Amino acid sequence: MTKDMTKGSPLKIILGFSIPLLFGILFQQLYGFVDTFIVGAYLGTTNLAAVGSTGSLNFLIIGFCMGVCGGFSIPIAHKFGAKDYSGMRRVVANCVWLTIGFSLVITLITTIFAKQMIIAMKTPEDILDPACLYIKIIFMGIPATFLYNMTSGVIRSLGDSKTPVIFLFMSSVINIGLDITFIKFVGTGVEGAALATVISQGISGLACLIFIIKKYEILRIKKDEWAFNGHIAGSLCGMGVPMGLQYSITAIGSVVLQTATNSLGSSAVAACTAAGRVSGFTGCPFDALGTTMATYAGQNVGAGEIDRVGKGVRASTIIGWIYSGVAMVIVLTLGKNLIGLFLKPDEVDIIADAYFMLFMNVAFYITLTLVNVVRFTIQGMGFPTFAILAGVFEMIARALVAVICVPILGFTGVCLGNPLAWIFADIFLIPAFFYCKKKILKRLGN
Repeated sequence: MTKDMTKGSPLKIILGFSIPLLFGILFQQLYGFVDTFIVGAYLGTTNLAAVGSTGSLNFLIIGFCMGVCGGFSIPIAHKFGAKDYSGMRRVVANCVWLTIGFSLVITLITTIFAKQMIIAMKTPEDILDPACLYIKIIFMGIPATFLYNMTSGVIRSLGDSKTPVIFLFMSSVINIGLDITFIKFVGTGVEGAALATVISQGISGLACLIFIIKKYEILRIKKDEWAFNGHIAGSLCGMGVPMGLQYSITAIGSVVLQTATNSLGSSAVAACTAAGRVSGFTGCPFDALGTTMATYAGQNVGAGEIDRVGKGVRASTIIGWIYSGVAMVIVLTLGKNLIGLFLKPDEVDIIADAYFMLFMNVAFYITLTLVNVVRFTIQGMGFPTFAILAGVFEMIARALVAVICVPILGFTGVCLGNPLAWIFADIFLIPAFFYCKKKILKRLGN
C-alpha cells in the first residue's frame, strides 16, 4: 500500500503517482462543477453569481485549511523516506491533535464573521443574502475539510495516491445525488448545494480514516506514541501554518480582485464563475503535479537523494508544458460549449466574457506549470517560508490588477489577474529553488 519514491525513474514515478491523483482532483472539482451547473440550471444566473461571488473568500479560508494539512504531511513523508516509522507515527499522532484544534477554532471564527466578510467584499445587493447563506454552511463544514485533507495527505505521504481517489469518486456520486435532491426535489436554494458539498466531503474523509485504521499496519499508533509532543507540534506548525498562509496570502489577492469584479455587477461575476469552473477542470493536471512533487521531494530529501529532486522538477515541467498545448487545443475547440454548460444560450455577452477569461488563463499555463511544480517542490524540501513569499508575489500582482487594470480596462482587466500572478510568482520561485537546493546540499556536507 506504500510507495518508495527514492528509487527508480523519476518520470515514471511522477506519472504513476500523479495520474491517480489527477482523477482525485478531477472528482474534487466535480463538487464545484455540479454545484454550479445545478444552481445555474435550476436557480438561475443570480444564484449562480451568488455562489461565484464567494469563490475567493472560500479559497482564502478553505485554502488555508488545505495548506495546513499539506504542510503537516511533509514531515510524515520525511520520516517515511528516512525509514523512521516510529517517529512517523508520533508525527501522525500530533497531526491528529493539531487538526482537531485548528478545525474547531477556524470553524467558530469564520462562521461568526461570514456575513461581515461577504459585505466587506462589496458583493452586489441582489446576491448578498444567498452568498452569505452559502459560504456560512461551507465554513460550518470546515471539520469535514480538515478530516479529508489530513487523512488523504497521510496516505499520499506513504506513496499511495490511488486510495483517496476511490473515496472521492464515491463521494462525488453522493454529492451529485444530494445536489439534485436538495435543489430540485426538496426545493432548497443555494444552501442545498453547500450542504451537498459538506456532507459528501465528510463521507470521503471518514472513508479515508476507516481505511487507514484497518489497512495500514505501519500507521497503527502505540499508546506511548499518542502523547502530545511540543517539539513535534511546533515543527508541524512551522511547516503547516506557513503553507496555509501561502494559500491565504495568494487568496487575499483573489479577494481584492473579486471585490473589483463585484463592482462591475452580477453579470461580470457570473462570467468569472463560469470561466473559473471550466479553468478548475483544465488546471487539474497542474494541481496533481504539484501535490506529487511535494511528496516526491519530501521522501527524497528525507533519504538524502537531492539530485533526484532536480530530475523530478525537470520531468514534471516537461509533462506540464506538453499538457499546456493540449489544454489550448481543448479550449479552442470546446471552450464555448463548456462555458455554455453554466449559462443560458441567450446570455451572449456573458458567454463571450467568460470564454475570453478562460482563453487568457490557458494561454499562460506554461507559467502555471512552474508555479505548481517549483512551489510544491520547495515545500516538500522543507522551506515553507519561500512558498509564502511566492504567495506574496501573486497577491501583489492581483492587487495591482484590481487597483490599476480593472478601473481602466473593465472586465478585460480582470482577465489579466491570473496570468500576471503566475508570472510574478515564477520570477521569485525559480531562483528560490536553486537557493534551497544549495542549502540542503550544504547541510548534508556536499
